[in-house]
Amino acid sequence: MDWTIFWVGATFATYIGIAVWARAGSTNDFYVAGHGVHPVINGMATAADWMSAASFLSMAGLIAILGYGGSVYLMGWTGGYVLLALLLAPFLREFGKFTVPDFVGDRYYSDTARLVAVICALFVSFTYIAGQMSGVGIAFSRFLGVDFNTGIFIGMGIVFVYAVLGGMKGVTYTQVAQYVVLIFAYTVPAIFISLMLTGNPIPQLGFISNVKGEDVSMIQKLSDTLTSLGFAEYTTTNKTTFDVFCITAALMFGTAGLPHVIIRFFTVPRPSDARLSAGWALVFIALLYTVAPAVGAFSRLNVINTVNETTYVAPGEDYAAQAAALEAEGVTPSPAWFTRWEITKLVGFEDKNGDGIMQIRGPNAPDGLANEVTINNDIAVLASPEIAQLPDWVVGLMVAGGLAAALSTAAGLLMVISSAVSHDLCRRTFFKGMSDKSELRVARLAAAGAVMGAGFMGIYSAQLAFVAQVVAFAFGLAAASLFPVILLGIFWKRMNREGAIASMLTGLVPTFIYIWHFKLGAGKDAGPEEWFLGVSPEGIGFVVMILSIIVGVVVALATKAPPKDIQDLVEDIRVPGQRRPHGIADAGMAPAE
Repeated sequence: MDWTIFWVGATFATYIGIAVWARAGSTNDFYVAGHGVHPVINGMATAADWMSAASFLSMAGLIAILGYGGSVYLMGWTGGYVLLALLLAPFLREFGKFTVPDFVGDRYYSDTARLVAVICALFVSFTYIAGQMSGVGIAFSRFLGVDFNTGIFIGMGIVFVYAVLGGMKGVTYTQVAQYVVLIFAYTVPAIFISLMLTGNPIPQLGFISNVKGEDVSMIQKLSDTLTSLGFAEYTTTNKTTFDVFCITAALMFGTAGLPHVIIRFFTVPRPSDARLSAGWALVFIALLYTVAPAVGAFSRLNVINTVNETTYVAPGEDYAAQAAALEAEGVTPSPAWFTRWEITKLVGFEDKNGDGIMQIRGPNAPDGLANEVTINNDIAVLASPEIAQLPDWVVGLMVAGGLAAALSTAAGLLMVISSAVSHDLCRRTFFKGMSDKSELRVARLAAAGAVMGAGFMGIYSAQLAFVAQVVAFAFGLAAASLFPVILLGIFWKRMNREGAIASMLTGLVPTFIYIWHFKLGAGKDAGPEEWFLGVSPEGIGFVVMILSIIVGVVVALATKAPPKDIQDLVEDIRVPGQRRPHGIADAGMAPAE
């Protein structure tokens, strides 16, 4: 039995069945699931929405290759939820809107501000979704025997069905199912591998336990192995303290400004439930995030142990016969998993010294040999069950989990794109007399178009960086452009439309240009000495965010204060449950004239 086909088929059938059951019948259902989602359910859906391909596929790979330096992703992505729970979620829910641009347009009493917020949301969402679709392509290309691009098109088809049909209502309950799938898929192999390496069934403890049969901790064993091959110690990083701080902060504030995360808190009945949802989301996220460092370390050690100093067996040959022949000569063949993954071009071997033996080496290798093996960071999790020679059903479960992670976040982002086009651009800006039925039709068409755009961006993004790095750029854009106007819009009643527009543009344009220049443009080969203040493209969003806040405040103080009713509204939304006489009490309703 092909367990991969079984798990993927069963989970996809479940997602589509839920979408049919939870079909949206109104814009209220399509955008915010009727404001009727229980906080625990919303917390689980938020966790699935949040734990994307970057978390599931790429984060452990980054930790595996970067060691301590990869911890910035853990700290930034979880810290952002604390900000959300304390500073933003309940107040945004109290405001009672569908989308982030909806909040910006009404809070800053300006269609221009709404339009700029839509542009920011689209930039962030399309950048983020590109990473998700790239992750889908990686999973499909290896395990379903199709090429990378075909894998993306299959993923597009699945997301199309449940996002376009069910809207936020369908997406919410689909994400609950996807969370269950991805958390089992992530933790079950980790438990097996932890038992194999350390004898400890708890990966978080196995990570720091002694290696089975040896008087040395797993983490120390990995560090010793790396330094003996010419790599830096696992517990060090090549990033400066300032860059680590900026990346962590950009991820944290970016989390608090991400439209697809914020929109989830509009689905609960009450503002108090929004804060409760954030708390539950952190619990569900922690179940995976605390395992990620262990998965990364286990994967790095297992890759070295199974590949280094083995004799290469090329793909396309009869692996079993070739391996048996080499073993008969007393030679260790390269592992079967490497041969299978090499077909996807996500791993590779270049025999630089012509000896046919695969050497993994760092830049400071004591024997002077060059590295001959390349392994894409994004396969660290997906390949780990194969590397550890776990049963096929575990391998299949891992694939289903990776697809669940990527597709759940892709669906949430599609809802942002869809609502930005149909609600904020069409109904609230250009066609204010649009009926509810027409808006729902436009929302579905916008979601369909976004699916197509996301797929092609996923194909393109695979050429730029690892999944987690592509996603990190989206966080930088969100931190610099959307977070400042949301924060100031809630906590400073003097913030006006001119300040908001100036702040968003100041955040979006320089951040995008910086990332483009150093990732795609003339500076793509540049190092820290050429970065501004030594800050990497992943961290520049925080630096620009500070500038964005300053510009917004200065422009607001230099221009006319907001109307009195808007200032009163800002005070009201900070008191959850207080009755507001300002005409902005219901999602989708225009402010009183």
